[in-house]
Formats: sequence, structure tokens, C-alpha cells
Amino acid sequence: MKEILDYLYEHKALDRDAAKKVLTNIAKGIYNHSQIASFISVYLMRSITVEELSGFREALLDLCIPVDLSGYDAVDLCGTGGDGKDTFNISTLTSFVVAGAGAKVAKHGNYGVSSACGSSNLMEYAGYKFSSDVSKLQKEIENAGICFLHAPLFNPAMKNVAPVRRELGMKTFFNMLGPMVNPSFPSRQMVGVYSLELARIYAYLYQTTDKHYVILHSLDGYDEVSLTGPCKVITREVDRIYKPSELNMPTYDPRELSGGGTVDEAMKIFVNILENRASPARKDVVVANAGLALQTCFPDKSLEECLAQARESIESGSAMHAFKTLMDINK
Repeated sequence: MKEILDYLYEHKALDRDAAKKVLTNIAKGIYNHSQIASFISVYLMRSITVEELSGFREALLDLCIPVDLSGYDAVDLCGTGGDGKDTFNISTLTSFVVAGAGAKVAKHGNYGVSSACGSSNLMEYAGYKFSSDVSKLQKEIENAGICFLHAPLFNPAMKNVAPVRRELGMKTFFNMLGPMVNPSFPSRQMVGVYSLELARIYAYLYQTTDKHYVILHSLDGYDEVSLTGPCKVITREVDRIYKPSELNMPTYDPRELSGGGTVDEAMKIFVNILENRASPARKDVVVANAGLALQTCFPDKSLEECLAQARESIESGSAMHAFKTLMDINK
């Protein structure tokens, strides 16, 4: 590792093969925590390159425990996190709204690192039992329209990194990797990222796949459609900026998207939205994200139709039904 760090400290970048090898060695426990922290810190001080991120991604996908959900043509909705906005669990809620609207969802998630409540914190609090049992996951997606893939169960090699990330308590390049390494290899994906630069890197990498995707970044820093200002939206066909008014929605104050400081508070917000009792801001933000996700699942539908479908999923109780069905399977 000393040679690698010396190389990086000279402001040089790794090629894809070297990046893949380093991350593979980290996963195998070849380096100690201080060395891992030093390596991670390099990317807190400079931008990651496409080659480096591609190599890191290849390493994690090679090391993961795959899950065969190919029969469901599922979509994943996963943000990088790390935007420092402390919003409620928008991508998790959006996943249930999308499932309630008739799409199949293979949600990839983890505990919060730079936020109080990640998707895994919320699901665990709700009573969901994390599992890598394929038959259980298939039963969930079959009956509830959604299953949850708790990242550490499928990337056990990352156990050497978890304590370092917790101690650093800030976003690292592992935030960038999270949405890219869903072990079910979904054919469809909506991913929110915390910077325009990362949106461009994602777009470059995803163009080389056959994935149907939408990449989101709100220009005021959110890793999702926030409706607090314009949002960059990138698909294989489209690269444009949407204002909230172009989604037929108001522009909201960022304070209306606060996620609460505890898992208990986050769970109350979660239930309120699924029960259609949330504030207009919280409901509309979920609808906006779900509408864009649904368009990746149903590309023949207009965005207007997909937004209406998302709203109906909440108002009809279908999103809550998906959640309750999933929880019933986990009793």
C-alpha cells in the first residue's frame, strides 16, 4: 500500500486494473485500517476518475454474492447519499410507491454513514429481516412487488471498510459505488447523485451497459428530485434540466424536506406519507421521484402519465399495501 499511496500523493491516478486490484486487496483484508483510511482520504481531496470508479465497481461486482431476480425485470432506486441535506428517506419511500404502481423493485440499501437514518436503518426498525435467501427475496418481490437487499449481506468483503467509514463519518467514494453494485444486477435503475460531476461519470459508465437508467441531481445539491429548485435528469436518450413547474409542482422550501434526527422520527414521516397524511412538499417530492422511476419501467408512457400513476399509488393505498405485504412476509 505504501507504494500506491506515494503514487497517489504525487497527484497521479490509478488505471482501471490497478484500482480493481487495490479494492480487491482491501476486501481480502490485506491492508490495515490506517492504510485503508489513508487510501480513502485521497479521494476526499481530489475527484475520482472514470477509470478508478470503474475498477472499484468491477472489484465489488466480482466479489459480491449474486441474487437471481432476472425473471422480474426489476428496478432499483438508490441514491449515493452524502449530500448532507438530512432529508427523509425519499428513495425508500419512492420504492414502495413504484411497487404499488405495478413495477417490481429490488431495493439496494445500507445503514446511514453520513446521515442519521439510511434505508437499512429504517427497514430494520420497521421489522424487516435482512436476508440473502433467494427464495425469500423472490417470494417478497412476487407478492409485495418489492424486496430489500441489505448491502453488507451481499458484499461481505466490505466488512474491512465498514468500521473505517463509520469512524470517518463522511461521504467517501463508497457512497459513489453503492448504487452501482446491486447484487441482483437489475436491468432498470434510478440513481440520485450528490454532484454534477458524479452525474456525468455515472452517465459515461452506464452508457456502456444495456441498463435502462435515469440519473438525478438537483442543482442545489440533493441526490434526488427535491423540488427546491431545478434538477438535472440524464437518461440514455435525454440530458436536460427540469424546473419544478415543468413537473406541474411548486418550488418548496428545503426545510420542508427535513428527515428528522432519529430513526423513530424518520419512521413516522415514512408512515404518514404512505397513509397519504403527509405535507404537500413531502408527498410531491416522493411523487416526482417515483414518476421518473416509473418512466424507466414503462418507457412507452409519458412522464405526465407516470407522475399520475405515482400519485395514485399513494392516494389509493397501493403503496401502503406493498409495504404491509412485505412486512407480513417478515413476521
